Amino acid sequence: MDILIEGYRQFRRQTWPGDRARYEALATWGQSPHTLVISCSDSRVDPQTVFGAVPGELFVIRNVAGLVPPYTPDAGYHGTSAALEYGVRVLGVSRVVVLGHAQCGGVRGMVEGVPPEAQDFVAPWVEIARPALAMPPPAHAHALTHYENEVVRLSLSNLLTFPWIAQPVEEGRLKLGGFRFDIHTGELSQLAESGFVPVS
Repeated sequence: MDILIEGYRQFRRQTWPGDRARYEALATWGQSPHTLVISCSDSRVDPQTVFGAVPGELFVIRNVAGLVPPYTPDAGYHGTSAALEYGVRVLGVSRVVVLGHAQCGGVRGMVEGVPPEAQDFVAPWVEIARPALAMPPPAHAHALTHYENEVVRLSLSNLLTFPWIAQPVEEGRLKLGGFRFDIHTGELSQLAESGFVPVS
C-alpha cells in the first residue's frame, strides 16, 4: 500500500493545488463528460492520458480487451452494459469510442488460448469476440494486429445492438468512433472507411 499512499501524497503536493478549483466544481455541479470510452484494462493504456483529458471529461469503461457485449437485457450481471446505459442515457455523452491497443493480452488469449489460471471468467468473457476471429488476416498482415483491429470493429458493431445507442446514432445525436493505440510507438490510429489511419 505504501506505493499508493506515496502516489496520493505526490498528487496532493503537485496536482491538487493547480486542479483544486476543477475538482470543487465537479463536486458542486456533478460530472458532465463529453465522451464515453470503452478501453482495455491493460495498465499501459490509460484513456485519459492517451486523449490528453482532464478529470470530468471522459466516462471510462475498462474490461479485458475493451469488449462490448451484444445487448442482452436479462437477469445476469452486465457491468459493461450497465456503464454504457448510465453514460449514454443518464449522463448524455455526445460520443462513444472504443479504444483498442497493440500487445493486447485479451486478444492474444482469444487467438492462442486463455491461460489456465483465467478460465472462470476471462475465458467465457473473450468468447464475445468469437465473430472477430472468423475474419482471417490478409497474408501480409500481422495476425495479432489484425485481430486487435477486428475486435474494435466488433465492439462498435455490438454497440449498435443497444436500441438507445442505435437510435441517437441514426438521428445524428450520438457519434461512435474506433481507435487503436500502439504502446511501443505511442501512435494513435483512428478507424476510417479505409481501415485504421494514424492520427497526425
